[in-house]
Amino acid sequence: MIGIPWYFFYTLLACIFMCLYRIAHGPTIADRMVGIDFLTMVLIGYCSLLAFYTRRAFLIDIALVLALLGFVGTLTLAKYLEGRNLDD
Repeated sequence: MIGIPWYFFYTLLACIFMCLYRIAHGPTIADRMVGIDFLTMVLIGYCSLLAFYTRRAFLIDIALVLALLGFVGTLTLAKYLEGRNLDD
C-alpha cells in the first residue's frame, strides 16, 4: 500500500477550519458563499485523498456528489442575489 504523508490531511484540516471561520464571520452573504464553495472543494480533495489511501471507490462517488451539490448551491445563490426566480 502506498502511504500518503499525513501532513496533506493536516493541511486540509487547517483549510477546513479557515473556511468555517470565513463562513461564520463573512461580512456579506457572497463572502459566506465563497467560504462554502471553498469548503466544498476542500472536502472533495479530502475524500479523494482518503479514497486513494484506503482504496475505497465509494469515496470518489461522494466527492462527485459534493461537487454537483456545490455547483447547484452556487447557482441557486447567484440567482437569489440577482433577485430572479429559480425557474428563470
